[in-house]
Amino acid sequence: MEIQQFYYDNKIVKKFIYATIFWGVVGMAVGLLLAFFFLFPNLTDGISWLSFGRLRPLHTNAIIFAFVGNAIFAGVYYSSQRLLKARMASDLLSSINFWGWQLIIVAAAISLPLGYTSSKEYAELEWPIDIAIALVWVVFGWNLIATILKRRQRHLYVAIWFYLATFVTVAVLHIFNSLELPVSGMKSYSVYAGVQDALVQWWYGHNAVAFFLTTPFLGLMYYFVPKAANRPVYSYKLSIVHFWSLIFIYIWAGPHHLLYTALPEWAQNLGVAFSVMLLMPSWGGMINGLLTLRGAWDKVRTDPVLKFMVVAITGYGMATFEGPLLSLKNVNAVGHFTDWIIAHVHVGALAWNGFFTFGMIYWLVPKLFKTKLYSLKLANLHFWIGTLGIVMYALPLYVAGFLQASMWNQFNPDGTLVYGNFLETVTEIIPMYAMRAVGGTLYLTGMLVLVYNVIATVKRGTTVSDELAEAPALERVSKRRLAGEGFHTWLERKPIQLTILATIAILIGGIIQIVPTIMVKSNIPTISSVKPYTPLELEGRDIYIREGCVGCHSQMIRPFRSEVERYGEYSKAGEYVYDHPFLWGSKRTGPDLHRVGGKYSDNWHLNHMYDPQSTSSGSIMPAYQWIVRDELDKSNTEGKMKAMVSLGVPYTEEDIANAQQSMLEQGTAIEKNLYNDPDFAATYESDKKAAAESGADFVEMRNREIVAIIAYLQRLGTDIKVKEVE
Repeated sequence: MEIQQFYYDNKIVKKFIYATIFWGVVGMAVGLLLAFFFLFPNLTDGISWLSFGRLRPLHTNAIIFAFVGNAIFAGVYYSSQRLLKARMASDLLSSINFWGWQLIIVAAAISLPLGYTSSKEYAELEWPIDIAIALVWVVFGWNLIATILKRRQRHLYVAIWFYLATFVTVAVLHIFNSLELPVSGMKSYSVYAGVQDALVQWWYGHNAVAFFLTTPFLGLMYYFVPKAANRPVYSYKLSIVHFWSLIFIYIWAGPHHLLYTALPEWAQNLGVAFSVMLLMPSWGGMINGLLTLRGAWDKVRTDPVLKFMVVAITGYGMATFEGPLLSLKNVNAVGHFTDWIIAHVHVGALAWNGFFTFGMIYWLVPKLFKTKLYSLKLANLHFWIGTLGIVMYALPLYVAGFLQASMWNQFNPDGTLVYGNFLETVTEIIPMYAMRAVGGTLYLTGMLVLVYNVIATVKRGTTVSDELAEAPALERVSKRRLAGEGFHTWLERKPIQLTILATIAILIGGIIQIVPTIMVKSNIPTISSVKPYTPLELEGRDIYIREGCVGCHSQMIRPFRSEVERYGEYSKAGEYVYDHPFLWGSKRTGPDLHRVGGKYSDNWHLNHMYDPQSTSSGSIMPAYQWIVRDELDKSNTEGKMKAMVSLGVPYTEEDIANAQQSMLEQGTAIEKNLYNDPDFAATYESDKKAAAESGADFVEMRNREIVAIIAYLQRLGTDIKVKEVE
């Protein structure tokens, strides 16, 4: 038997580890800043690019794609070479993967604070960056598959199955959810509208969690836990059942994010059914991971690597129990739109993804630098600080979530709401937000301990960029199943067939859910009174998107007595047919806005945007003073309307030709309304006079961004007759 020598590429693994650590610190620091915004809403007063609405998507993208994404690449590049007994197929492709991914992250870090966003959860980046993501992801997959094809190990280990499923599914999800019509260099509109956009987004959003934050980490679990424990995987058969059932069932579960919304009932029920079934394969994976440590529990007590991994797998089990629980309609009615969801998400992110990444780094760095970890005591300190941080972060938000739901749903004997003012629920949970900030501080502190420990370990180690290895050459065998060879054993030596079957498994659920919703018109009943937005309202909606208002406000009133009493008539599917993208939201830090049109005066909206606390005592909304000052850019309004026509919005040629005049007339009407406030009139005229005397430019109120946002807010929910609410 021919023994071949070759070299593992450790350089690429080190690069991704360094990137993981760097972006982890950045992403967590931004997250901690956001936590403090809940306590000090005007912390970055007047600085548009440091506002909560713009930094929130930066935080989620930095953690998901920068911190976790780089960790995935580090673990996959390290483990794949050793499982396949081959160097990565192309050092060039590896480098393109690394530098391309970092450039994407930098582009996100620049564009999101500047307000370039599609507003879609976990998919906020605009179309040029979306294209770059697709290209770099294909480079990663190309390199992985090419390495599989040149392997020296015949059978593909379970970790490789998960890596292949991750590559294929993330590509499908990203491409279909990112289908958008560009309007300019950094502006686009989703090709889907309203209910259809919501379904596609949460088909993507839930499965981004499934196939970017879960399946690759399960692959890493199947490699690194046995390595760290020096024990074989508990059950090979369970790993087969775990893999195929998980990737098939997961893809159906997205609609559970849209229960009691305008989504068709059949789609909601499908999401519920498959979400409940999802518990079984998820816990099968958790059990397989934890039982791999059988006989190694003494080592767990002393080895920080295994401690991190045990808590990570336990966190995965908790999150995957809670997900099916929250998909039950009666539970979802309580949890959705509350801080319970934030707690749920962060148990997965902080424990499962964060702690597993830390454990992997503590195991990998000494191996890569041929030394021992600088300090086990510091690693253990990190473990306990981080664990306490998770508890201090999550528990207060669970309490906050239950408290919010309880207060929102309480009625007086006369049928009125006990807490009619939404702010009463906000002020009640401020102490929980303070505790969350303490938990986040502890977690970030633990991360900084890791940074010091890793730097010290690297300094005392030896750099081995190309690690010598040897393995027998792969001998040819029959393509057909051998005598006594099981189907799955045969499949494990057939990467192309395995990939095709995995692709079919993930496509079935998506096709059955999405195609009927898009193709069957009866799923979205039309409402004749619903008309397209005026040009000024369209511009205002784009400002609403730019500022990330959807991160705190929903536009979806569910058919509950409490919500109808508080907000007005429940939302109908046909009301959203011209919404590209949809803006239903996921969290109510502020009240729902779907029926806000006509509820307040134009003056109230201006004052609320300039100084929220002046109109709403106790509000934690930050001020958006630049919107009141800045001139509205009307240069591409006609282009936006033409793009909308391409997407099916019935603007006429006359509507487009008269867009500028229409905006001027509507803006002038709003400006006149603002004069009803004597304070506004006096201040505005004074500023106008001062500008004239100094020769400075003065932007008429009718041409400012605030007028567009007022026009949009005053339009919301007025296309159909609604119940009056106080």
